[in-house]
Amino acid sequence: TLQVTELFASIQGESTWAGCPCGFVRLARCNLRCAWCDTTYSYGPGATMTLPEIVEAVKRWNLPLVEITGGEPLLQSATPRLASLFFQAGFTVLVETNGSLPIDVLPEGVIRIMDIKCPDSGMHENMDRRNLEVLTPRDEVKFVLASRADYTWALDLARQQNLAQRCGAVLFSPAAGRLSPATLAGWMLEDCPPARLQLPLHKYIWPGRDRGV
Repeated sequence: TLQVTELFASIQGESTWAGCPCGFVRLARCNLRCAWCDTTYSYGPGATMTLPEIVEAVKRWNLPLVEITGGEPLLQSATPRLASLFFQAGFTVLVETNGSLPIDVLPEGVIRIMDIKCPDSGMHENMDRRNLEVLTPRDEVKFVLASRADYTWALDLARQQNLAQRCGAVLFSPAAGRLSPATLAGWMLEDCPPARLQLPLHKYIWPGRDRGV
């Protein structure tokens, strides 16, 4: 079983899959407390569901893409098995993780989207840097940036670790209410970083709506 905060169908708002209809499985509980977190409602326990119940619920939407997110999905030991069941059922499977726990527990074929925490999050020292060594061209990394200092830190890490060659995409995303997209875009035009600008598409489609999107 897994503790589930919510299940919903939406438009994928982030990653290179942005814009695609997607089924979401938001799992409960998180081991980090990022300063800009917009899903604090997932911190507590959720509803207990069996893995087959979750898979069948998502199948009803007839969407080929599914994302397992949180909270932090890798806190629950059954998450890799759920990802495997989705993959076996023919889904394209995304798993978004905060990078603090080993990502190599996920089955081959799953697309791992690792959110690398920057200093302004207050959680950057919790990142498991060993995860950088196991990234593949199938995976993606995301930096949520709240300041110029965050941007410089992320740019240095992306270049030092050669992330653009290790994984399929490096994404720079402005923290809502803390860094304007135009400001971040200007910095990126100046520096030509090995990254692409990412805006949370779902927040523009459904402004002010926090859940179910």
